[in-house]
Amino acid sequence: MFQPVIPVSGLGGWRFLQQTYDSQFKAFSESTQLQRDTDYFRENIGQVETAEQLVGDRRLLTVALGAFGLQDDINSKFFIRKILEEGSVNDDALANRFSDPRYKEMSQAFGFGPGEYLKVGQPVFAEAIIDRFRTIEFEIAAGEQNEAMRFALYAEREMGSLAAEDMSNDAKWFTLMGEPPLRSLLEKALNLPSAFGQIDLDQQLSVFKDRAKKEFGSDDLSIFSDSTKVQNLITKYIVRDQISQFNTTYSSNAIALTLLRGG
Repeated sequence: MFQPVIPVSGLGGWRFLQQTYDSQFKAFSESTQLQRDTDYFRENIGQVETAEQLVGDRRLLTVALGAFGLQDDINSKFFIRKILEEGSVNDDALANRFSDPRYKEMSQAFGFGPGEYLKVGQPVFAEAIIDRFRTIEFEIAAGEQNEAMRFALYAEREMGSLAAEDMSNDAKWFTLMGEPPLRSLLEKALNLPSAFGQIDLDQQLSVFKDRAKKEFGSDDLSIFSDSTKVQNLITKYIVRDQISQFNTTYSSNAIALTLLRGG
């Protein structure tokens, strides 16, 4: 399997990844294992008629979940089946009970639920899911080299879409807060403490908006419809992540030196 090349950390690594993304992504997509997984999905997904059939085929489910960044749920077959079977039309559907919007997105994409139509047989369906799967698998592989790069790639891909959603600003913030990759990036970019997620949800919203206004001049997430502002956000995140990594390393080295000196 081709592994993304990120020669340095921090902004230098991010700039290199941006400049070489197309060629690296092409090489990654042509990896033997990835091609086997995507070919199998392309050839077999059209025969699936129920959520039970999908979760019963681990190879199909791997691509289906991976396309929405939910690969960690691969062994939660009953849970995923319920998500798919209940759909997203009814307010009390399981997918609608989660703050993380990816479950709802996956359920809507397949259309197994009541009041929905099955989409797996549509000509563009398989390729759309495969494209998402490849993209997210590349992000994961980049994250194995440097976790900050995974979050940066995710934000570059998703932040503009969230910003353009037809919903209130607070709804956008709550969506972001429920989406782990974007939340982690925003917390670091806005220099929020690790224990921040333990306070009341409405307080979190207030703090997020206050910090965003100070950092970006506005607490309206629609500003990130501008790709320049998304890059500004990513830059703040990567710089603060690098500072955090440096401080952690420096602190660990200082402690080790003190111990060696018998202090």
